[in-house]
Amino acid sequence: MKRIPGSHFLRNLVAHRSLLFQLVRRDFQQRYVGSAAGWLWGVVHPLVLLASWTFVFQWCLQVRLPPGEVTENYTLFLFSGFLPWLLFQDTVMRSSTCLLDHANLITKTVFPAEVVPVSIFLSSMVNHLIALGLVLAAVAIWLGHFSLMVAFLPVYMLLLGLFAVGVGWIAASLHVYLRDTAQVLSVVLTFWFWLTPIFIVEEQIPEVVRFIPRLNPLAYLVHAYRERLLSARLPDVRELAIIAACGVTAFVLGGLFFRHLKRGFADVL
Repeated sequence: MKRIPGSHFLRNLVAHRSLLFQLVRRDFQQRYVGSAAGWLWGVVHPLVLLASWTFVFQWCLQVRLPPGEVTENYTLFLFSGFLPWLLFQDTVMRSSTCLLDHANLITKTVFPAEVVPVSIFLSSMVNHLIALGLVLAAVAIWLGHFSLMVAFLPVYMLLLGLFAVGVGWIAASLHVYLRDTAQVLSVVLTFWFWLTPIFIVEEQIPEVVRFIPRLNPLAYLVHAYRERLLSARLPDVRELAIIAACGVTAFVLGGLFFRHLKRGFADVL
């Protein structure tokens, strides 16, 4: 029976869990090596983005949320919405060059290259959880409560991880052969960012192009994060099914793509 690529990689991750842990620790430490503030920069970065975007969109452009939204607080609306995007962008962008960064290990040892994008996602998850804690604290302070629906967030994090790692595998393997991949990816992610309803809700998008967020997996994740963090509504089954389908599909296709191109890594690197 032919092996399913996703299960093949999952077995590799389990078999190399000790290596994966070491890669995650090393990646997290190297990001802030020589820095006086250390991991606190992982908190400062999203807070500076939040402050600048709030100033531009709420105070300068006077963006207002329509009635019936999960909250009237635009800062919380914005903060809870860009968290999944930052995790996705950080994982994919850093994964694109990760194989070149580990070229010595890949070419000179029997090294499971597929674990590197996974380690990048897990390392980025540390900052994500810190920022998530800030959101929960802000919600508790400003709204006076937070919903128990946040208990569902780990499910969305897992599905976001599958999607981000799958896309990361494709970007990483392409960059080995086409060194412009990281630059092209930066442009693609910029367009993708502005086509994701982070600053506004879908109803504020002109109807003629409103189909775009419906084709965007990150739009569903942004909406789901806001619903879980800012409301007591139960997860939408259809929305969860779409996110799960996109995550699993990206993971499997990314695994297939990576596995196919992996055969030539040692020769090209």
